[in-house]
Amino acid sequence: MSIHTDISVISIVNSMRKRFLSNGLFTLCMSALLLGGCSSTLVDYRSSQPTFDMQSFFNGKLRAYGMVQDRSGKVIRRFHADLTGRWQGREGILQEDFYYDDGETERRVWSLQKQSDGSYTGTASDVTRQAFGSSQGFAFNWKYTLAIVVDGETWNIDLNDWLYQLDSSRLINRAEMRKWGFKVGEITLVIEKEQGPN
Repeated sequence: MSIHTDISVISIVNSMRKRFLSNGLFTLCMSALLLGGCSSTLVDYRSSQPTFDMQSFFNGKLRAYGMVQDRSGKVIRRFHADLTGRWQGREGILQEDFYYDDGETERRVWSLQKQSDGSYTGTASDVTRQAFGSSQGFAFNWKYTLAIVVDGETWNIDLNDWLYQLDSSRLINRAEMRKWGFKVGEITLVIEKEQGPN
C-alpha cells in the first residue's frame, strides 16, 4: 500500500550502485551480517486494538501525506495522494493517485483479494509477483517486489510495508525498500479516511 515513485527509487538504486562498486562486495556482506539485527513480527501486535481490517479501512476515499528517504535518512521527496477503495465481496480495487512536490503525478491501481484465512493478496501493473499481507491486532504487514527501469535495465526492489492503525480513520505506513537484501530507502506516510459520504 505504500506510496512511492519510480524516480525516487531510481535515484536510490543509482546511489546504491555507486556505493556497491566503490566499497566492494566484502564490505556490503559484512554490513549485512552486522546490521541484520532483530525485527518485530505480527505476533507482537496480536492483542492490540483497534483490529485492522483492510476491507473496512481501505473503502471509500482516503488522503495520504508522506515522504521518501534515501538509505542515509535524507528526505528526497514529499507528496500527498488521493486513494479510493471499493469492494465487492472478497475482491477489491485500490486506486492511488500521487502528487509530488516537484509537480510529477503518478497512478497505481491495486487488485486485492481477501483469502479464506483472512490474509490478502494483490497485484498491480509494476509489481513483479503477487503481493501478500496479513494482520494481527492494529498492524498489517504487506510485502511485494516492484519492477523499475534504471538506465534501460529492470531492477526489482523489495518493499516491506508495515501499516499501524491509530484509530478508526487514521494509520501510519512505514515501508522499507531493499535491493540484494540491503536497505536502500524508506517511505513514511499518514493515511486518513475522508469524512462524509464516499
